[in-house]
Amino acid sequence: MSSAVTAERATLPEAARDLLDRIEAREARVGVVGLGYVGLPLALAFAEHGFPTLGFDVDRAKVAALAAGESYLLGCAPARIRALTAAGRLDATADFARLGEPDAVLICVPTPLTPQREPDTGYIERTAEALRPRLRPGQLVVLESTTYPGTTEGLLRAALERDGLACGADFFLAYSPEREDPGNPRFDAASIPKVVGGVDPVSAALARALYEKVVPATVVVSSARAAEATKLTENVFRAVNIALVNELKMVFDRMGIDVWEVLDAAETKPFGFMRFDPGPGWGGHCIPLDPFYLSWKAREYGAPTRFIELAGEINLAMPGYVVGKLQEALNRGRRAVAGSRVLLLGIAYKRDVADPRESPAFELIDRLLALGAEVAYHDPLIPEAPAMRTWPDLPPLVSRPLTAELLAAQDAVVVVTDHSGVDYDLVLEHAPLVVDARGVYRRPHPKVVKA
Repeated sequence: MSSAVTAERATLPEAARDLLDRIEAREARVGVVGLGYVGLPLALAFAEHGFPTLGFDVDRAKVAALAAGESYLLGCAPARIRALTAAGRLDATADFARLGEPDAVLICVPTPLTPQREPDTGYIERTAEALRPRLRPGQLVVLESTTYPGTTEGLLRAALERDGLACGADFFLAYSPEREDPGNPRFDAASIPKVVGGVDPVSAALARALYEKVVPATVVVSSARAAEATKLTENVFRAVNIALVNELKMVFDRMGIDVWEVLDAAETKPFGFMRFDPGPGWGGHCIPLDPFYLSWKAREYGAPTRFIELAGEINLAMPGYVVGKLQEALNRGRRAVAGSRVLLLGIAYKRDVADPRESPAFELIDRLLALGAEVAYHDPLIPEAPAMRTWPDLPPLVSRPLTAELLAAQDAVVVVTDHSGVDYDLVLEHAPLVVDARGVYRRPHPKVVKA
């Protein structure tokens, strides 16, 4: 038991002391709601550190896969799942009536935007409604989903206290933002420090005690609101810097300067510069969404967020910029987009992940189809394009095998996602035109147009 928690133990209410003892003995059962890119790695981390872990998901296919020892995420090896299920430390269910079983419930559900780009907290609210009738004294609830400051101590607390249990005395509530980076082999859920903010000091102490059994460090901040703001700050930082290099890409292109050459050179400075790369737009569940959570909440306080909103405008404009570069290149060859065959390389939102959420590829597909192009794609990690909530009218598409014949039959190939498993030499040899939105081809080539 850490010295800080030991010192606090005498001041904790009885329900909190009992939970703390179970955490210290690794007997506390951990429940993880939402077994996606955040929840499944988190569940595996707790199970591998000795905690009996129960995962919850509305997707019965995920539950069945885990029961069979299979994985649906590239970063979670099936061998890890089989070992933990065989040892009885990992279970999964779609039965939310079991939410009363865990001692700690960690909520890792999506927080999308509405079509009006306002926060959609529906998944959090539905989880709270499922948990509320099962909530029992002594349980710790931690929200990990990215959201605006005030969600945990306002919306979530109010929903959970509705049946008479008091936060801080009967049950405990905290916020600890997820920090997953899918596809990054250097970091996983158990190697990244966790920020923790409690609705009250007791909740903060319990959340810290739980997470410090799994991660290398916990960073306790003064409140759940500060922890929520920390997560938004991390993602706004990325969004703004992505917008900056995207704008530089467009400016330097007008000047006849290769932005990737400039970034390669700038990166050699050992201080005062952090590299971000331009692309065809932003993607993933966090970066395209989280800045708008902050700007929406800031309006309540009459605080303008001009910098953040400008970054959003630039990043949202990038798919149109890529299509414009494609149109210009086809026009030079006396071809129109209408009737042209266009192959997209990659529909994942980033390199070497099988995650298409909010990928700019889908807007590119939508724009090209609207212009009359025949669109196909190749992605070695996504064999079938999933139905997208944001683009519900797109036709079904499956990944085409990347062959010399397929490439030669296209009018243009657009590099959308720079997966390392793609044969870019083959592409350059056989494609008549390549529109490169990722800087794959660094040397000038008559077939390549940088976008």
